Order: sequence, then structure tokens, then C-alpha cells
Amino acid sequence: MTADDHLFPAESTQRQIARELYGLVRDLPLISPHGHVDPALLADDIAFGDPARLFVVPDHYVTRMLGSQGIPPSRLGVPSIDGTPVETDGRAIWRLLAANWRLFRGTPSRLWTEKVFADVFGITTTLTADTADEIYDALAARLAEPEFRPRALFTRFNIEVLATTESPLDELAAHAKLAADGWGGPGGRVITTFRPDNLVDPEWPGWAERVAALGELTGQDVGTYPGFLNALRARRDLFIAAGATSTDHGHLTAATAELDEGEIAVLYRTALGGSSDEKDAEAFRAHMLIEFARMSIDDGLVMQLHPGAWRNHNTALHLRHGRDVGGDIPSATDYVRGLKPLLDRYGNDPRLRLVLYTLDETAFTRELAPLAGGYAALYLGAPWWFLDSPEGLRRFRETVTESAGFYNTVGFTDDTRAFCSIPARHDVARRVDAGYLARLVTEGRLPLDEAAETIADLAYHLPKRIFNLDGSR
Repeated sequence: MTADDHLFPAESTQRQIARELYGLVRDLPLISPHGHVDPALLADDIAFGDPARLFVVPDHYVTRMLGSQGIPPSRLGVPSIDGTPVETDGRAIWRLLAANWRLFRGTPSRLWTEKVFADVFGITTTLTADTADEIYDALAARLAEPEFRPRALFTRFNIEVLATTESPLDELAAHAKLAADGWGGPGGRVITTFRPDNLVDPEWPGWAERVAALGELTGQDVGTYPGFLNALRARRDLFIAAGATSTDHGHLTAATAELDEGEIAVLYRTALGGSSDEKDAEAFRAHMLIEFARMSIDDGLVMQLHPGAWRNHNTALHLRHGRDVGGDIPSATDYVRGLKPLLDRYGNDPRLRLVLYTLDETAFTRELAPLAGGYAALYLGAPWWFLDSPEGLRRFRETVTESAGFYNTVGFTDDTRAFCSIPARHDVARRVDAGYLARLVTEGRLPLDEAAETIADLAYHLPKRIFNLDGSR
């Protein structure tokens, strides 16, 4: 087995077929319809900071692993909100990573990072305490070159479309700049995604203030529930004008509920008054998912739902460093009961595309694959976060395909905020799919020509079509 056979099956016949299949998709453009890269990165096209601020400080996979071994985020440069002193020396942060690189053995973080070192920066030296400065200096030198600025890398990565994710309150200034430069807007290479979580979760501190800001932004009377919906629709229209083709919803559960006008009006007033309890907040979020499905049928935006993350579970981390810094934990999720009200109303309506993600692998065979195989509106998103590893991707194919097939999934989406890792993640997925399809071929379950068509669909055609990036809808 050679380095080119990375992640391919060990069995020689399957490995040879995997090589052939991978060769068909190796150079296909990258479609990234679900991600969290900061659009200002590409709008401003400023050189990346030092290697630590590219590979360590913003990477939750890295900081949480080091934190699990007693290395606090403050020593890794993660900003604090409570006045805790934070390390600012990039080289010191890098040396700390290198001294503890053994912690990442067998993890996707090591796989992606070393692929980025080699494939993007041409560095094949293994990271150790002894090589830390050598690699840091080599990376820093390359990051200073024009060829390693964000837009140049975007072109080299062969990214056809990259979707970022913004709140309805975002002014979309970065996207406006990208559009002015010919990089954004409808048909552009960088588009936005409508992410309204901070406006539909009354338990999120500052919710009422954000709703008021939504009213000011849109000129709608958000003191009433119909006015609130009109304001959200107005922002959706603006996002569509900026190139959006999808929405993104990250709820704790997959619960949906359709309340009557009186019930939801009372819940909304209660929330604005700050009197909602946990049950009220869950009911409001559940109802809003059906409202958003209805809006998607009206305006054509693909609706993505990824529940199951207990946000900011690590309370001490949350209090010291704020939200979304690696303290989230997966939890069991009920899709069959939770989605029933939404599916009763819209599950068989082909005008709706609802893409489901999960952090609960136990739901793949029992719930998600049968649901996607039984409702016209449903598609399964790729494994994400704790599951977007070679093993997780393989398990997904093995557990989902037998009930949902390949074409009730969206192919591969990278779901990353780490810009330089995008090609590495797509390459890993293409290699894993090549290996899985090669096994089906050798077992006589799929002809080679159909495997070849399938891998191209998974890598490129499915995400492009399902997320409305091909202009067909």
C-alpha cells in the first residue's frame, strides 16, 4: 500500500477498485453548501495570522482535546470574557500544541491537520516538540506569501461554491463586498445561509433585545407575533437576494408542534415579557420549525436541521470564554416523534427540502434512514462534528444506505469553520466513499459503472442539486 492509497481498503482487490473510483472524483470541484467560515476572511482577503491563530486558537477540536488533559484554553490563546489573562505569543501556543501532539493520535484532527500541512503548505515533517519551531517558521513564511492569501487558496482549492452562516441580524456587509468584487450574490462563489437560532430561542440571554433589533432592522412591529413573522420573512428575502439557498437551524431537540393562533400569540407575549419557562421555550421553538418549513415552501430555501447538541454543557468554560468554544456535548435525539407534526403537514410536499443531521448515531438505522426513505421532503445530511471522521463516515454509509439508499442523502458537506481544512475533509470523504463502493462492487452488489456514477453524485452532483446550487429550482 502506498501513500496514494490513504484510507483505502487493505484488501488488494477492493483497494484497486477504490483507486479507480477515487480517480474519477479526485479533481471534481468542491461544493460546500453548509459551513461556518467567516465571510470577512474572503471579503477582506488579508493574510492569515500566525500559525497558532490559524490552526489552534479557533479550532474547537484542538482546544477541547488539550483542555481534556488539563491545558486551559487561556494558554491556547482563546479569548476570555471574565478577565482571565490569555496567551498572546503564537509561538508559545504552537510549542504547547507540539509538545502534546501525541494526544491527537488516531483522531480526525490529526488527519486533517497533517493533510493541510502536506497538501496546502508542502510540509511533511512530523510535528513534535523538537520540530515545532521549524514547522512554525515554515508555515509563517508561506502565510506571508500572496499565493497563501484566502482568495488565492480558494481558487487553488477548486471550491465552486462556499456557503457561510449568518444571523438574520447580520448586515451582510462582507457578502455585499464579495458581490461587488464578483465573488458573491446569486450564482456567486460565496453565498450566505439564514441561521435564525438566536431569534427563536427565548432561553438564549438577550432574546427580547434581539427581537427588538429585528424590528428596527425591518421596520416591522415585532410586538406582535404576526409582525415577528413578517420581520423574519423580510430578512429571508434579503438573504435570498444575497445568494442564500438554504436556512440552518440548530435546536436542542427535533421537537415540532403546530399551535393555534391564540396559543402561539400567548407564548410569544410571555417570552417577550421574560416569563417563559423551559416548557414554554421548547413549545415556541417547536412551533417555529413548522413556521420555517412553511416559509421554505413559499420562498424555496432548503431547510437544514441539526439538533442534539447540548450547547455550552461545560459551564465553567462557558462562563470564562463565552458561547461556542468547544463545550458542547451530543445528546440522544428523538426524530420519529419529534418530527411527526411537521411531517404530517409537509413531509410529502416535494416543494420542501428538509435536510436532517444528527449527533446521535443510534438514530441512523432506527429512525433517520427509514424516515428519509419514507418522506419526499426529507434528506439526510452528512455526519458532522463528532462524527465527521473516517470511521463515522463509513458507519453512516453502512447504516443508512440499506434503508435510504444514496439518493436520499445530500452527498458530502464539510460543515467547517476551518477554511484551510476544506479540501482535506472533502478528500477524506471521497476516499471513504470510494472504499465503501469498492466493497459493494467486490461483493457483487453494485456494477462498477454504477459505482462510478454514484461516487460522482455523492462528491459533487447531489449537494449541488439538493441545495439548489445548479439553478434547476
